[in-house]
Amino acid sequence: MSAAGAVLVLEDGRTFRGEAYGAVGETVGEAVFSTGMTGYQETLTDPSYHRQVVVMTAPHVGNTGVNDEDEESARIWVAGYVVRDPARVPSNWRSRRTLDAELAAQGVVGISGVDTRALTRHLRERGAMRVGVFSGEAAQRPAADLLEAVRSAPAMTGADLAGEVTTAEVYTVPAQGERRFTVAAVDLGIKSMTPQRMAERGIEVRVLPATATLEQVLTAGADGGAPDGVFFSNGPGDPSAATHEIEVLQGVLARRIPFFGICYGNQLLGRALGFGTYKLKYGHRGINQPVMDRATGKVEVTAHNHGFAVDAPLDGPSDTPFGRAVVSHVGLNDDVVEGLRCLDVPAFSVQYHPEAAAGPHDAGYLFDRFTDLMAGADPATTTGGTAAGDGPGAGSGAGTGAATSTDDTPKGA
Repeated sequence: MSAAGAVLVLEDGRTFRGEAYGAVGETVGEAVFSTGMTGYQETLTDPSYHRQVVVMTAPHVGNTGVNDEDEESARIWVAGYVVRDPARVPSNWRSRRTLDAELAAQGVVGISGVDTRALTRHLRERGAMRVGVFSGEAAQRPAADLLEAVRSAPAMTGADLAGEVTTAEVYTVPAQGERRFTVAAVDLGIKSMTPQRMAERGIEVRVLPATATLEQVLTAGADGGAPDGVFFSNGPGDPSAATHEIEVLQGVLARRIPFFGICYGNQLLGRALGFGTYKLKYGHRGINQPVMDRATGKVEVTAHNHGFAVDAPLDGPSDTPFGRAVVSHVGLNDDVVEGLRCLDVPAFSVQYHPEAAAGPHDAGYLFDRFTDLMAGADPATTTGGTAAGDGPGAGSGAGTGAATSTDDTPKGA
């Protein structure tokens, strides 16, 4: 590891000093924290972290090194990386290189030796904010210059970023075994495990750029016909800035094509239905977030990465331009909307990551729910089964509503 000094500067002026970790230089972005104790390689390569500096709350990071199997995209997307106690030597049979070396090779500026507990508490109290990490010669600049560089960085609110992380070309992930369905997946920052989970269920996935038109989506099925379903992925940015994608989605809903959305896709479904979205105070990022499926009463431990949320009523169905819709899942920590389900068109979405990369397998049944929709199941009643290896499926029992709200997260647009 580099012995160069480094400094982290928050937009409100608070600073933390440490040592360079990864590349030496400077970077700016939005400071966010992730509570996952494992899965840092999937976090780093998740395109949803584009333009964000990730603070790891787990004190010891890098102990399993970096391998060639767990990437969720072709590169590291985080703008910067903050850790407390980096591993000196990785220990894992799949490890090929150290995390420090991988960050340096990809030009990702990080800092180690930081009191990440104090930094996380600061972000929880003050909210996510812009931050800069400066190391080597950059760290020697006057404090006023560093603070100005941070405050000059673009804010996440209003940012339309899907076009910066999406695929440039259409590609296909073939079904495993017999092809049952063909899905048009709009890549807003898709993680590689997501089409893999669909392929395991006999779905051929045609991955399209975020700029895909409605016509291109409607001709992405087998032999140039309509797809059996449409999927919108996770991705970075403010959903209120995504006008093109919302128009495409409204065209899909109007044609009653089965739809499934994850994370950013959930927010876009909310906006397509007429709901608002808002920025969370500090967001949800980690692999240990409890969520209730209100249709079954089942509580799932889930993987999250979102700084925005849908503003939809929790107390019953809402009338939308596409019929009735309900909040299907709710976060038990803070009452945040974590899923939507349409009752009159075949469409649903969740705010979290059922592909389990990284994270638990509790929500794998949602991919079965999608196949149920494409097979013609009633969107108001389908819950989906459980594929082998995906952990417990949807249980039975009445939903119990949402948990008590807290003051930590603002409600409303």
